[in-house]
Order: sequence, then structure tokens, then C-alpha cells
Amino acid sequence: MNRVFFRQARYRIGNVIRQLFCIFVVLLVLPVAAGEPVDLLLANNYRDDINLSDYYVSEKLDGVRAYWDGKKLISRKGNVFTAPTWFVKNFPDAPLDGELWSGRGQFDFISGTVRRVQPHDGWSEIGYMVFDMPEAGGDFSNRLQLLQETVTVANTPYLKVVKQIEVADKKTLMQRMKQVVNTGGEGLMLRRKDSLYRGGRSNDLLKLKLFNDAEAVVIAHHPGKGKFLGMLGSLGLQMPNGTTFHVGTGFSNEQRLSPPPVGAVVTYKYQGLTNNGKPRFPVFLRVRKDEPPSTKP
Repeated sequence: MNRVFFRQARYRIGNVIRQLFCIFVVLLVLPVAAGEPVDLLLANNYRDDINLSDYYVSEKLDGVRAYWDGKKLISRKGNVFTAPTWFVKNFPDAPLDGELWSGRGQFDFISGTVRRVQPHDGWSEIGYMVFDMPEAGGDFSNRLQLLQETVTVANTPYLKVVKQIEVADKKTLMQRMKQVVNTGGEGLMLRRKDSLYRGGRSNDLLKLKLFNDAEAVVIAHHPGKGKFLGMLGSLGLQMPNGTTFHVGTGFSNEQRLSPPPVGAVVTYKYQGLTNNGKPRFPVFLRVRKDEPPSTKP
């Protein structure tokens, strides 16, 4: 009985502390203006009916998306990453679209490093993996050639072009997919060769993974029962379209004792949608922390 009591007390006290911390953070950053969101190209899910000869294929990197505006690295929401001056020293004046990445399975390290207010030595283990030049003009094939030339001229170890390949058929595509996943990767990206750069989601960019994933906002904590008594049982989540659902699997015991606070954005995986639009078999993956503190670009 005492053990259960202390677990419950720890869980409740932790919730109070997390809520107070969130209020403190909000008050801390409110006086600082955020930048304008960047209108980046976003991916739709892969479709079997596409013509693979129309696309280049690359590995899907599990890093932090970043836009280089010619002077600084900016997040999708318009906040500036405080990269060390030596990291961006030889970057070109032209805008670039890419991802801050250090290797497979290292998202927590990457996001923890690039979101720091002060430049951090951890940046030395990170590279800016670029896959497009938004303002270069022409179709993707032409932009890719110019991108490769631009990165070669820059001659810095922190700037690299994401490798793009062609695949002959679906069998080859799935073989490549299996190879990436079996070695710790997330999946594949397909970019239409003749596409112009445009912001928003379209079939110009497709993602292929073994499962779907998405983001949602935490709106509630539901207490656990049985072996999870005194801990988190499930999170109440809300999708961007307003649909709400629960996710109760994928958490470690540590996360159940210290769950993501209300208002946090989390990533979950799922196997399609039900008839009423809710994720089928959702599983918690992680808190999505890839935004630096709000700053004025």
C-alpha cells in the first residue's frame, strides 16, 4: 500500500512541477518575437500508382529540418538556430533546404544540440544535409545539379548533398527500403524529377515508411491501472484537424512517471485510419522537440 501511495504521490507532484515549468517557459519566451514560418516543400505518403521513373529516391533522414536563407539557419516555424560561426562559415549565399543530421537513430542528440540558445560543441558532429535549392529555378533535376556544384565550391565538411538515386521498379524500391530499415534508417523519400519547388504538401515529394507517423498535441493525461497504477496510463491527443484519440503504448516506465506535459507536440506511429478518422493502433514514439527558442530573424 505504501509503495502504491508513493508512486501516486510522485506522479501527481511531477505533474504539478511540469505544469509550472511550462508556464515559466511560456513567460520566458513571450517577450521575444518569433519569425515568420518558412513555406517549405512537404511530403505526401507514397502511392503504388506512381511512375517510379519520374522520381529520384533518397534515404529519409530522421533529423531536424532547417532552411538556410543565405545568412542563417531557420526552422520551419521561422526560429533561428544558433549555429556556431565556424559551422556556417563557408555556406553559400543562396537559400538551401535540408536537414540537420548526425546519423541514424540520433534524433534526441541532434534536437538537443541544435535547440540550445548558445552555440554548442555538439554541432561538430552534425552536418547540414541538403536536398534542394528553393530559389534556383528550373526543375528538380536541374536544381540538384546546381546544388551539387554549389556544395563542391563551398568545400566544408558541414555541408553535404543528400544522395539521390534512380530505381527501375517497385521490387528494387522495396529492396532499397528493406536495406535502409535493417541498418537503422527510417525509410525513403521520392522527389519528382521535373517538379518546380513549391511550398506545402504535394506528390512532388513522397515518403515511404513501414508505418505511418504523424504529430499531435497532448490535451490530457489518463491515469494507469494495474501495473501502471500511480503512473500514466495513456495520453489524450488532438490531431491538427481537431480529432481526438488516446495512445497508451510505446512509453517507458520513466516516461509514464514523467509524461509529456499538456500542450507538448508528440510523434506517434499508426496503421491507417478508422472509418471515423482516428489513427488505428497508435503507438507513442517521442516528444517532438526540434524547434529552437523563439527568436526574431
